[in-house]
Amino acid sequence: MEINDLTPAERRVWEAFPRGARVDFRTDPDETGTGGATWGPERTVRAEVLTALLLNGPRVEGRVPGLNLRGARITGPLNLKYAVVDHPVRLRACWFELRPVLYGAQLRALVVNDSTLPGLTAGMARFDVALKLSCCRLTGPVRLSGARIAGGLFLSRSVIGVLPGEGDPEEASEPPLQFNHAEIGTDVIAVGATVHGQLRANGSTVGGQINLDDARLLAPGDTALHAENLTVGSDLRAMRAEFRGRINLTGSRVPGQLNLAHARLSNPGAVALRASSCVIGEVWLRGCPTVEGAVNLRRSQFDLLHVPPGTWPRRLRIDGLTYRTLAPHLPATDRLPALEREESGYLPYAYEQLAAAYRTAGDETAARTVQLAKLRRHRRTLPRPARLWGLLQDVTVGYGFRPLRAAGWLAALLMTGAIAYGLHPPRALKPGEAPDFNAVFYTIDLMVPIVGFGQESAYAPGGWYQWLSYLLIVTGWILATTTAAGVSRSLQRQ
Repeated sequence: MEINDLTPAERRVWEAFPRGARVDFRTDPDETGTGGATWGPERTVRAEVLTALLLNGPRVEGRVPGLNLRGARITGPLNLKYAVVDHPVRLRACWFELRPVLYGAQLRALVVNDSTLPGLTAGMARFDVALKLSCCRLTGPVRLSGARIAGGLFLSRSVIGVLPGEGDPEEASEPPLQFNHAEIGTDVIAVGATVHGQLRANGSTVGGQINLDDARLLAPGDTALHAENLTVGSDLRAMRAEFRGRINLTGSRVPGQLNLAHARLSNPGAVALRASSCVIGEVWLRGCPTVEGAVNLRRSQFDLLHVPPGTWPRRLRIDGLTYRTLAPHLPATDRLPALEREESGYLPYAYEQLAAAYRTAGDETAARTVQLAKLRRHRRTLPRPARLWGLLQDVTVGYGFRPLRAAGWLAALLMTGAIAYGLHPPRALKPGEAPDFNAVFYTIDLMVPIVGFGQESAYAPGGWYQWLSYLLIVTGWILATTTAAGVSRSLQRQ
């Protein structure tokens, strides 16, 4: 390309390139690249000129060349497919007529901030430093599938995609932001970003953290965040974020925090959060409103699960969920209602896991409460005769978790029998041979089948006192049997 073929604006860019100097076309210092259609020729640069510069531009010995534009209107196709660009590219507050194509390209760094683009195609591209698209308006899909970024990917405060019914109908079904199977060396920073549609990151590897704090992922009735088998080096943050649509993290690995504190998760009538088969250090849902939609945490492993009871939705899927500690520490009665919301019905393991978490926290009383609730829930699944026997064990000794309850029953019955037989002693079967009557030990003889003081065999009550003796004998056997069953169950748990 000859310099005589360039417009004055393009000549400024051509002359500044060898020195890496900035060319500023702005008329307003606060201007961003949102109105390029109204900009005149004095700010217009053809994309073919930029391509020629990046591939075969002039050089000045001792200087590092680079493309550094601000406030330009870039027309035509910027096509760097499979190109190798050894210079940094900085395009700020620019307006692009067509989508840049960087598929399979190799670049040092690409910085496109405060600009408007109809999308970006950079699948399988390689960036030796970083890719920055902060504060941009991208009306078409951003394709980064298979990209390799040695540094970070920056999307803070950008708006990606268009509202339903707007834009190209052929692209309407395509996820606006895609970096499937990408490898990012440090972080993905998308603080305050807005994605009108799906963010897809299946199989990607991020060496540092993914930060979606204050972001908005809007895909009502669809999947807002599709990140199956995602691997993150530290944390996945989305504090105060808004998700309209499903979050799918199936099979992901996050050694640090999955921090959704104060976030809003909404996908009514479907699954709002699917984090099944995941391995995550800490899961935080602190300060979140009630999740609108089901939560699926099946077969996942968490070290810490920080979820207030009011955050859980009406439908849960927690079969096989394992966690070591549960926060905040609350009474077991506050946590148990969530286990009733399991879609599969009664799951013994869910109760055992909750009890184990309380034992880890040193709260044995809460652990026993959970175990008792488990047996009561199990009783509802049994045939009627078995339910009756379980009810007796519950009322008498609380399935072995309330042993003092049996002592209370025994004390009440002992007092009843002692008073009744003290006022109306039974007749002696052999008056000359019977021992002196003692109402207390006579009642104990009736109630405790193992202990014998010689009172029961020597005296025989009459009338309704005889029916009282039958009641004491039957009750004594029931208490003895249920106590033995409860003690046996407690020993098995030990």
